[in-house]
Amino acid sequence: MSNSLLLSLLALAPLVAVGVLLVGFRWPAKWAMPVGYVIVVALGVGVWGMNAVQIAAASVEGLIIATGLLYIIFGALLLLATLTASGAIRTIRVAFTQISADRRVQAIIVGWLFGSFIEGASGFGTPAAVAAPLLLALGFPAMAAVMVGLIIQSTPVSFGAVGTPVLVGVFGGLTGSPAVDEHLAGLGLSMPEYLSALGLRIALLHAVAGTVIPLFLACMLTGFFGRNRSFAEGLGVWKFALFAAFAMTVPYVTVAAVLGPEFPALLGGLIGLAVVVLAAQRGFLLPARSWDFAPRAEWEREWMGNVDPEEDLADDGRRMGIGTAWTPYLLVALILVLTRVPQLPVQGWLSGITLSWPNIFGTPITGSIQPLYLPGFIFLIVVTATYAIHRMSPQQIVESWRVAGGQIAGAGIALLFALPLVRVFINSGPTFNDSGLQSMPLVLAETSADLAGGAWPFFAPWIGALGAFIAGSNTVSNLTFSLFQFATAQNIGAIPSVVVAAQAVGGAAGNMITVHNVVAAAATVGLLGQEGALLRKTAIPMTYYLLLTGSLAFIWINGVGLNLGTAGLVGVIAVLGATVVVIRRRAPVPERVAIPIPKGIATKEEAVKGE
Repeated sequence: MSNSLLLSLLALAPLVAVGVLLVGFRWPAKWAMPVGYVIVVALGVGVWGMNAVQIAAASVEGLIIATGLLYIIFGALLLLATLTASGAIRTIRVAFTQISADRRVQAIIVGWLFGSFIEGASGFGTPAAVAAPLLLALGFPAMAAVMVGLIIQSTPVSFGAVGTPVLVGVFGGLTGSPAVDEHLAGLGLSMPEYLSALGLRIALLHAVAGTVIPLFLACMLTGFFGRNRSFAEGLGVWKFALFAAFAMTVPYVTVAAVLGPEFPALLGGLIGLAVVVLAAQRGFLLPARSWDFAPRAEWEREWMGNVDPEEDLADDGRRMGIGTAWTPYLLVALILVLTRVPQLPVQGWLSGITLSWPNIFGTPITGSIQPLYLPGFIFLIVVTATYAIHRMSPQQIVESWRVAGGQIAGAGIALLFALPLVRVFINSGPTFNDSGLQSMPLVLAETSADLAGGAWPFFAPWIGALGAFIAGSNTVSNLTFSLFQFATAQNIGAIPSVVVAAQAVGGAAGNMITVHNVVAAAATVGLLGQEGALLRKTAIPMTYYLLLTGSLAFIWINGVGLNLGTAGLVGVIAVLGATVVVIRRRAPVPERVAIPIPKGIATKEEAVKGE
């Protein structure tokens, strides 16, 4: 066994251990993540040559990042508790029911469209922190709400936070490389022009793969959480699901082509939301039969968290207008946009206030947090405004803080080990060790590229997903692997921009299974300890996404023919088609309703006897 292959297997060990414990043994993340942390520390010291100070500095950096995440989670929990206490959630639920009582339709509108808009405005896991509690309040099981929030962490993610994964991640990953500069000079492009062209390639790959994501949502909702466990019931909304998909992806690609990488997700989600809600209100393409969950008493125990808006939704006689009820969510969206658009001064003001610990313990590692720029601060601003807008009593305010405070504690342990694990893993390179070895992520990537050879474009998205799984961020994945992907493409004679685009798309899809995203989203609905069950579900659409985009990237470079890309594309289409056929055959037969026959009219059997 070669040295590089052995090192790669060792680097995989903490990730495999966490995955096996979460998914195989069904351990909660608060137990699995400490085990993974111990393994990565042991490897860092024993194999990569990191010393105790470097380990400690990377761990502290992780704790600082975890603090920022907990800040966001608490803000989301407090907003939900506030809207529940004020009675707004009751009004919002009624409004959605008036659009459509069909839970599949609600999941598509809230998750796919509203979630895409929030991703475009804020990114960094915020859509799940907003969409999951809202779906919970609408009457979804906690696990179903989180699943929806995580699955939509795919198509819009590459352009989240006004294009940060491209403008910061890819740009930072490629900047400063002589090979990149020479390539751009040969193309006659500046870096901003190259990023715009790259953004369009990313959008096109996403648009193709994302077309069936709303249908995935519907089928997984009915298959895992329906009374009949029937994926076929999700297919009943296929026309509306595809309409909602194109309502978002068409403007998404158009904006990427015309305006660049800042606004595809934000404007695509906003335009799609407006179009689809108006269409749904008029019944356009809605299924003939509405679908709902079974009564709550029949739900499985693992579906439910410790946040139950039902307890606070008893009608107290007050009536709140729909505009007033929705105002806090509209404020969240508006403030996120105003604080994320780089052309406005607000972004500079808020992001300029940074709490930083430079050179932690004398190492090059720096930990920082921007308390006024994080979405958690925006949640707190909106919560404060809601007190006045909804005319809340002091008792209601105190109760909302009590509820949110009691819910945040459960997320702490898992995140306080998950983020240090990630930072030790990433900060294991030659700057932080005495062995001269590349960091654990780069060792894995380089070995994978050596094994794949000319087939690399097919596998490029998987490295992006690996980076997102490790770091919990498409931006960090792109920062870590963009130059590696660019260099690998040049070495095998592939088109670098297509391979880098596949990296960015894979990094977006990897957000569906990022452990700390799963933990954070689950915490917003009080669902802790079920991270493995969620990963087993979200791994399904992620695998589809990576296989399809890898196939498309390979075909983009090598053309259609007897090759791996074409075989992969045909295979994905065949599997999807076969799956549709199978689940339709297994669809539950609708119950026959007996129709009373008036007296004097013979039944068919009686008529036959009388002939």
